[in-house]
Amino acid sequence: MTTGLSLWTVYDSPSDYPGRFVARRFELNRPTRLVLVASSLEGVRRLLPPGLYCLPRLPGDEPHIVEVWL
Repeated sequence: MTTGLSLWTVYDSPSDYPGRFVARRFELNRPTRLVLVASSLEGVRRLLPPGLYCLPRLPGDEPHIVEVWL
């Protein structure tokens, strides 16, 4: 059950999924167990729930972060 703001952070080739695109769900700043994995950025975007808004990565984000969806 979601208790607050839910967001998805999309990563390019994180250490636990090298060569893959990964979307990890967070509730506020807490990671959840939900992870989506695809071989392409478009593929992982298609797996995200509909109706989300994309925010581009910020200059201070870790290098593997591509974007955040909320």
